Amino acid sequence: MNTKVDNKYSDLIDSFKTVTGWHKARVKCAVSIICAMCKLQTVSFVKLAQGFEGQTKYESNHRRIQRFFAEFVIDRYLLARLIFSLLPHKPPYKLSLDRTNWKFGKTDINILMLSVCYKGVAMPLLWKMLPKRGNSNAEERKELLNEYIKLFGVTTISSFLGDREFIGEPWFEELIRHKVPFFIRIKENMKVKIPRKGIKRAFWLFNHLRTGQYYHIEGLVYLGKNLVYLSGIKTFNPATGKVEFVIIASFNKQDQALIDYKERWQIETMFKAMKSSGFNLEDTHLNNLDRLTTLIAVVAIAFVWAYLAGIDKHENISPIKVKKHGRRAYSFFKYGLIRIAHAIMNTLNVKEFNDCVKVLSCT
Repeated sequence: MNTKVDNKYSDLIDSFKTVTGWHKARVKCAVSIICAMCKLQTVSFVKLAQGFEGQTKYESNHRRIQRFFAEFVIDRYLLARLIFSLLPHKPPYKLSLDRTNWKFGKTDINILMLSVCYKGVAMPLLWKMLPKRGNSNAEERKELLNEYIKLFGVTTISSFLGDREFIGEPWFEELIRHKVPFFIRIKENMKVKIPRKGIKRAFWLFNHLRTGQYYHIEGLVYLGKNLVYLSGIKTFNPATGKVEFVIIASFNKQDQALIDYKERWQIETMFKAMKSSGFNLEDTHLNNLDRLTTLIAVVAIAFVWAYLAGIDKHENISPIKVKKHGRRAYSFFKYGLIRIAHAIMNTLNVKEFNDCVKVLSCT
């Protein structure tokens, strides 16, 4: 990077150096990668190297990127604290747990991620690369949950949300042991034990409902050895032509079960933003888990930055237009990503870029 580029990125470089404690050369490389990622909206090393500014040759930039991911492991806890400090509202938070996976060649890339739900999207906090195909197990989930509690405390959790994958007796025991309020969807054919009624399939408790009607089971029921509340709604799936049940197990606040559970989809929006509608995460050719972990960390920083820049522009500069169908023209993330990309490519307006950097000022 030449002096002109250093001057443009100086505030962002100083901010990252203060927070991370990395030496300046490493910070410059990280900032260059993040800015190229926002500008080109890809994680492909070949394209990112072309997006570096300055007079350095493409081949040198490409080697710098390769070395960054080969030699450097970002401290997961430091990054989690950084993102936590940037969250645009105060705790307690709704946490969502989910996986995203894809295949590169013969390698299965499988990421278990814990995030904070906020205004239509989730903010990534902690994740674990799973060295396998398929679902996570209770121990892997416990590890993420306990890391979060160790860093931020159980009092910062208003509710914990999960889909049907995230069930199982040891897992529910762990949530209950920590007194974490949870709203987790269970499989409709799971067996539950009801006092004075014996063992039933979960859907049996809601079979009497009309389509679209919801119901809270009075009192606690046994799900394995654990006592939980159950709430459910009867739905019709036009794609399959079949009746389905959305059944939520909860620790407390039963009346909030179906309301809170709906916010779980925000982590799907985050995965979409990281992949097809944002940084095209699946463009990576990395298959080493340590290097992939570092890549996810860099993408997480870029994602949070874009989201905060979008909120800032919407609230303080120019509100996102609402279309005739009642939805916004852009998500906060996309609005911020466009803003950052334009500021980076508009080399004559350093102030516009610095205004984007200011949203990270709480670091």
